[in-house]
Amino acid sequence: MSNILAFAGSNSSTSINYKLATFTASVLGDNAVTLLDMSKVNIPMYSEDAEKNDGFSTELKNVNSAIASADALVIAVNEHNSGLSSFFKNLIDWLSRLDRNFLEGKKVLLLSTSPGKRGAISAMEQAKGVLPRFGAEIVASFSLPSFYDNFKEDVFVASNLKTEYQAVVDQFLAKL
Repeated sequence: MSNILAFAGSNSSTSINYKLATFTASVLGDNAVTLLDMSKVNIPMYSEDAEKNDGFSTELKNVNSAIASADALVIAVNEHNSGLSSFFKNLIDWLSRLDRNFLEGKKVLLLSTSPGKRGAISAMEQAKGVLPRFGAEIVASFSLPSFYDNFKEDVFVASNLKTEYQAVVDQFLAKL
């Protein structure tokens, strides 16, 4: 049994990526899964001045501690203007200043979704390039296009997407 931390890269209280992360947390078998709701995490915009003058916030340290205590992560990445959201990028910036290798040894299931047909694939690809720099091992990934058409009431509408999703989850679980 592994300890898994699941969260979205979004701080929106209505995040569809958080919905996808929450659903995924429910299908991870007998593993101990902790959901982290980033809409309740308030972290200032990173700057060298903020770090020097204010240091690292308690909330940031709590997120870092949650990541450190997990064996693996489920991260659902949201997209703004074809890239990582400013919230998620800011979180990475702060965490990497607190601990450069904050993802060392963490196996990651990377997810993304959006209302559009591309399913936040650009943000996912960006995350695939960034997260390993801090030690993450991306072991599986899945992008869900057209969230509102393909996922209703915690059910995949399209059977081909459900099959693909389950294969990715199984791949992740096999790596734990």
